[in-house]
Amino acid sequence: MQAVTLIPGCRAVPEPCLSQRRQAGPLAFTAGPSPVERRHRLVCKSAAISHSAVTTNGKSQALELSDLTAIGPLDGRYGSKVLPLRAIFSEYGLIRFRVLVECQWLKTLSRLEGVPEVPPFSSEAEALLDELSSNFSVEDAAEVKEVERTTNHDVKAVEYVIKRRLGRNAELAKVLEFTHFACTSEDINNLAHALMFKEALAGEVLPAMDTVIGAIAGLATEHAGVPMLARTHGQTASPTTMGKEMAVFAYRLARQRHQVAAVPLFGKFGGAVGNYNAHLSAYPDLDWQAIAEEFVTGLGLEWNPYVTQIEPHDYIAEVFDAMARFNTILLDFDRDVWGYISLGYFRQRTIAGEVGSSTMPHKVNPIDFENSEGNLGIANATLAHLAAKLPVSRWQRDLTDSTALRNLGVGVGHSLLAYSSALRGIGKLQLDAAKLAADLDAAWEVLAEPIQTVMRRHGVPEPYEKLKAFTRGNTVGKQSMAGFVGGVEGLPADARERLLELSPGTYIGNAQAQALDLTARLRALSRRA
Repeated sequence: MQAVTLIPGCRAVPEPCLSQRRQAGPLAFTAGPSPVERRHRLVCKSAAISHSAVTTNGKSQALELSDLTAIGPLDGRYGSKVLPLRAIFSEYGLIRFRVLVECQWLKTLSRLEGVPEVPPFSSEAEALLDELSSNFSVEDAAEVKEVERTTNHDVKAVEYVIKRRLGRNAELAKVLEFTHFACTSEDINNLAHALMFKEALAGEVLPAMDTVIGAIAGLATEHAGVPMLARTHGQTASPTTMGKEMAVFAYRLARQRHQVAAVPLFGKFGGAVGNYNAHLSAYPDLDWQAIAEEFVTGLGLEWNPYVTQIEPHDYIAEVFDAMARFNTILLDFDRDVWGYISLGYFRQRTIAGEVGSSTMPHKVNPIDFENSEGNLGIANATLAHLAAKLPVSRWQRDLTDSTALRNLGVGVGHSLLAYSSALRGIGKLQLDAAKLAADLDAAWEVLAEPIQTVMRRHGVPEPYEKLKAFTRGNTVGKQSMAGFVGGVEGLPADARERLLELSPGTYIGNAQAQALDLTARLRALSRRA
C-alpha cells in the first residue's frame, strides 16, 4: 500500500514504499527519490513555505498573502502607503529591470560592426525588444519564477524566458545565443539595482524629502516672529522664535537631501571578474571596455572602470548613509515637536472618529510623530547595516551581498512611511501663541544674559557674578529685574533705558530675520548642489 503525502498547495503524489524501492535494486534504493520525485518535493516544500498555515477544526488551511497575513508591515499594515515601491524593489521589480538590461544589451550587440553574427535589427525586432522590457508584467515575472524552479538560478531563468519570447520572431530567433552574451549574472544584477535606485530616488524618495522640507519651511515662515522660550539642557535659555527653530531643521534636511541626490549611481559590465575575459576571447579586436562604458552610461548611470565580478556597492553605501543622516535629523525634529506638543506650544487638530486612548477619552496623542520616529529607527538600522555590509566581499566576489540586496526596499520603505507620518503630524499642528507668551513672561531670569553683557561693555565690574547672585536659584519677575537694572551703577542712561524696555518676548536677537531668510538660503543651497 502506498502512503500519500498531502502538502497545502500541492497535489497528492504516492510515496513509494520501502519494499518497492528495494525491488528496484540497490542503486535505486541508495540513490533515494527519483528526479521526478525530487522536483515535486522541492515544489511542495516551496509551496509549504510560501503559504502560511492555520489549523481550524484540525484541518490545515493555506493563507494567501494579504494585508492581514503579511509577515512584514511594509507588505501588510502599511502596504497601501508604499505601493509605488512594489514595482521597484519587489522581486517583480528586480526581474523587470533585469529584462530591460538584457534587451538593451542585445540591441547594443546588433549595432556593433565588429559582431557580424548579430546584424542590425529591423524596426520590428527593436520594437519587440522594447515591448518586452517596457511592458513587462507580473504574469511575465511569474513565468520567470516558474523556470527558476528548474534552473535554481534567477538570472538564468530570465535569460531562458527572454529566449522563449524572442524565439517567436524569425529574425531574433537567429541570434538567441547572443542573449546574455559574455555576461556574468552580476553584470545584469548590478545594473538592475542601479536602475531601481534611479527610479526610486527620482520618483519617490527625493520628492518625499522635498515635501517634508517644504512643510517644515512653511512652519518657519508662518511662525517666524512668534517668540519662544528656548531650552538648553532642558532649562530656560535665551529666547528664540518658533519659526527660526523650524528653519534650523529645514536647512539641515535640505543639505542632506542634496547629498542624497548628488551620489552618482554606478554600474559595471566587465564580465566574470571585471577583465572582459569572455568578450575578448570571442572578439579580441573590439574595445570592450569602451563598449561597456557607452552601454552603462546609455542607461543613465555612471560607469565604474575598476571592478571584480561585482560592482562594489560603494555608491549604495553613500546613498544610504546620506538617507540615514536625513532620517536622523527628521527624528530630531519629531522629538522636538513632540516636546513642544507636551509643553502646550502646539495643539493638534482633532479628527472626527479618531481615538487617542482605549480608556482615556480626552487623549489627543502625538502619534504621527511617534510613528515617524519609530519607522526612522527601523529604517536607519537597515540602511546602516546595508551600508556597512555591501561594500565588503571576499576576493573577487562572495554571495553574501545577494540576499542583502533583496532588502534594498526595506530601509527606503520605512523611510517613506516616516516622512508620510511626519507630514500628517505637521498638518495637524496649531500654534498656541498665548501659551508661548505665558512661558516667556514667567522666565525673566533669561534677561540676565543681555544685562550682564551690556554691563561688560560699559565697564561695570563683575557683571556676570552680580547677575549670577541675583538670578541663580531665585524667582525673578518683571519688577525685580527692573529694580536690579535701575540700581546698576555706571550704566549710561540710554543703555539703562534700553534694558528696562527689554522683555523675554522681545529678546529674540535676529531669530525672526533668520526664519524669513530661509527661502532664499534654500534656493542658494539648491543652486550649489
